[in-house]
Amino acid sequence: MFAPFGNLVTAMVTPFDNKGKIAMDLVEGLVKRLMNSGTDTILVGGTTGESPTLTEEELMSLIEKVREEITEDARIIVGTGTNSTEKTVKLSMKVAEMPINGLLIVNPYYNKPTQSGLEAHFKTVAESVDVPILLYNIPGRTGVNCEPETIAKLAGIGNIVGVKEAAGSVDQAACINALTDESSFAIYSGDDSLTLPMMSVGAVGVVSVASHIVGAKIREMIMAFLDGRTDDAKKAHVSMLPLFKAIFCRTNPIPIKYALNRIGTPVGNYRLPLTPMDDEGKEIVDKALKNFGLI
Repeated sequence: MFAPFGNLVTAMVTPFDNKGKIAMDLVEGLVKRLMNSGTDTILVGGTTGESPTLTEEELMSLIEKVREEITEDARIIVGTGTNSTEKTVKLSMKVAEMPINGLLIVNPYYNKPTQSGLEAHFKTVAESVDVPILLYNIPGRTGVNCEPETIAKLAGIGNIVGVKEAAGSVDQAACINALTDESSFAIYSGDDSLTLPMMSVGAVGVVSVASHIVGAKIREMIMAFLDGRTDDAKKAHVSMLPLFKAIFCRTNPIPIKYALNRIGTPVGNYRLPLTPMDDEGKEIVDKALKNFGLI
């Protein structure tokens, strides 16, 4: 099975200190936790990492710090997508010069390009770098869906190796699988709660948020499915489902940062416009953490 970034990718949160600076000392502890719980690849600068608030210099420093801390067999991919093709190309070229293993390129947000515009955008970015690219289809954040037929066209470009599919549709994942070659193009679920359903129609794993706190259990579920132990995979999925729902009870990454701090893996604060978890949200997450034995 073609899985260019392994089966479990964690979209890492970015720890901030009380002054809003990246807390590099907390990055070290967080990366070690992820390495010890089954993460194959760390995604730096994704939505979960509060990428819209990171400066280019901060992103570079974060990449360097994660590279220092990960194990030799682990990989790094970096989110460099913006809603400007020119800016995306420039940032992608700069990041591609660093010791990374791939780039995550999101649908251009806000300006809502047509399907031909999406195709041209991704093609232009892919042709500007010589590293593997994972498309990131998340219409809920970008306002536009990259349709399966468009993704299939892009899959024909040599260094476009897969998609983080976060449209929330198992049907769409199945259509992408039907239109692409499993030996050279991988589908990753972009939603923790849809990992197992999407694997049933061809996904190879997940770009996960929940893996910050239950990475070993998610890996267990994935491996059980791949080994043909579908009942075990189903049981693992069902056991984690309340937790998956809880950590998305508010805008990501507000709940997962709260959860990490709550279980004793400090990741500090948020950057505006994100604000700390409200009391009702805390109760929801606390209940899920307690039921799963994490607190």
